Amino acid sequence: MSEQNILVVDDEPDIRDLVQEILIDEGYQVRVAENTNVAREHANRLAPDLVLLDIWMPEEDGISLLKDWQDNDRINCPVVMMSGHGTVETAVEATRLGAYDFIEKPLTMAKLLVSVKRALENASQDEVANETEPSTQELIGSSGQLRVFREQAKKLAQHDN
Repeated sequence: MSEQNILVVDDEPDIRDLVQEILIDEGYQVRVAENTNVAREHANRLAPDLVLLDIWMPEEDGISLLKDWQDNDRINCPVVMMSGHGTVETAVEATRLGAYDFIEKPLTMAKLLVSVKRALENASQDEVANETEPSTQELIGSSGQLRVFREQAKKLAQHDN
């Protein structure tokens, strides 16, 4: 496996350390950031292949950082949002802003690794396709919030017809 760079942004040291350890064991290069300021510095220097971004952090939250990155075209990789206090509205907002996936805390190793693998594979496929063909993007993930969101979206789509 080529070493892919992952940036883990979370204000909780135990979560940062655990996620870093799991990903290093899987062969990834991992950098950690305890807040959005450090995350910006790492993202500018590292050019990560993937960012795992906590939503609820003191001072500035992950949604604000994601919005900043998207508005200013400062990041060119998938972002997977993480939260232990997520709501359907938060998941919808994150995906609307370009998040690839939304995973709930407490994180399980299986969920984390599946989300990371899919996000990196999808990014590789996008590079190969060079985005020359228009495509629709499906939300990936199996959290309760995403299931509810999919059902709501399906009902809205049927209502519009």
